[in-house]
Amino acid sequence: MNKALILIIDDEQRLVRSLQLALEADGYGIAAAHTGNGGIETALDRQPDLVLLDLRLPDISGLEVLKQLQLQLPACPVVMFSAHGDIKVAIDAVKSGALDFITKPFDIHELKALIARTLERCRLDKEVRFFRERELGEARLIGRSEALRRLHEDLTRIARSGAKTLLLQGASGTGKTAVARKVHQLSKVSSGPFVEVNCAALPEQLLEAELFGAEKGAYTGAHQRRSGLVELANGGTLFLDEIGEMPLALQAKLLSFLEDHTYRPIGSSRVYQAEARIIAATNRELGQAAEEGSFRADLYYRLNVMPIRVPALVQRREDIPLLIEHFSLKMAASEGCSPVLVEPEIMNHLRDYEWPGNIRELKNLLERLTVLYPGEVVTLSMLPPEMQPTDHPAFCADGSIEDRLAETERDIILRTLEQAGGRKGDAAEKLGISRHALKRRLQKLGIGE
Repeated sequence: MNKALILIIDDEQRLVRSLQLALEADGYGIAAAHTGNGGIETALDRQPDLVLLDLRLPDISGLEVLKQLQLQLPACPVVMFSAHGDIKVAIDAVKSGALDFITKPFDIHELKALIARTLERCRLDKEVRFFRERELGEARLIGRSEALRRLHEDLTRIARSGAKTLLLQGASGTGKTAVARKVHQLSKVSSGPFVEVNCAALPEQLLEAELFGAEKGAYTGAHQRRSGLVELANGGTLFLDEIGEMPLALQAKLLSFLEDHTYRPIGSSRVYQAEARIIAATNRELGQAAEEGSFRADLYYRLNVMPIRVPALVQRREDIPLLIEHFSLKMAASEGCSPVLVEPEIMNHLRDYEWPGNIRELKNLLERLTVLYPGEVVTLSMLPPEMQPTDHPAFCADGSIEDRLAETERDIILRTLEQAGGRKGDAAEKLGISRHALKRRLQKLGIGE
């Protein structure tokens, strides 16, 4: 049932009542106003999804109401009508921001069709804006390593080329989504939509409907026509994550789309066309999967025209400090607190860790530390067990938590003093504390002068 709210601004109360009954029968919510100023007030109060606005009102012109709505509710679509409609009035209305214009007397079926088209158009615009906004905030590749530099060079060349397909391969958590967004950002279609779907997240029938759309009644639960992501991505980029998990039957339909850019929604007899760059990503070896028969060989070769392997985090260890700084600041901003502080010794320890979960594991670590220890200096005991050295006190069953923390602090201070050649001023600077604070800690821990 459509729950969109429609505001009708017209001084003909009988007409408004008739429209209200007709549109409510189709499931729309209706608000009404009979003056221009009353319509503006109601619009600001109710935030309608669509406004039907008469040109002639008793207090102010409908064009003036349209102007105010454009200023105060710029995302709200307006359809204007009038018994005195002519070409000049229609042109003025559209120039002022109205999406359409209809003259009285009008056919109710024509009006309903116009409302449906307008709401669908606005829904698609909102979805495209959502995808664009999400893409803009996360299209950064953090680091200065040689591996990342080479990756960026390859992505730039491919993004600016006419290549229609790109295959991203790499272990889980390496940042393939960020790479896909970066390609879109660098491409000639960067002003178009960036649309993504996880092929492992939906069953086959729902994934097909998600990609190619479906007509009303095409399957159980399809109560209205559904636009597919291929349609939304027209003029932009479609990112297919976890492409290796796509069912074989749907792989055939995707291959057909890649060949001629045409598709048929579920339950439709019509063939549609969409132009979009396809970026596919997987953590599987698709060549091996093709040999085993779990992935179509012809689709693999069609996708593998421009293969890119995203490096694992251990292949770019020098980027780890920059990534830690980035995520610590990002998580702190999200939580509304101070970022955690990672001192050089802990940083070196994290740089040497193997990171089986790659960047995703690193991001999750910083989120955990920020929530549990906001603004604190990170110690080994704060790290999860799998990241701690095997000789760390946290693995010892004996002793209180206070004893373990004291031992950890002692270990950090002694190692820092050793690195500083016994110079307490330099050690205090490395630890991020004053010389006097270091002296008090030495006395408390029983470490001789």
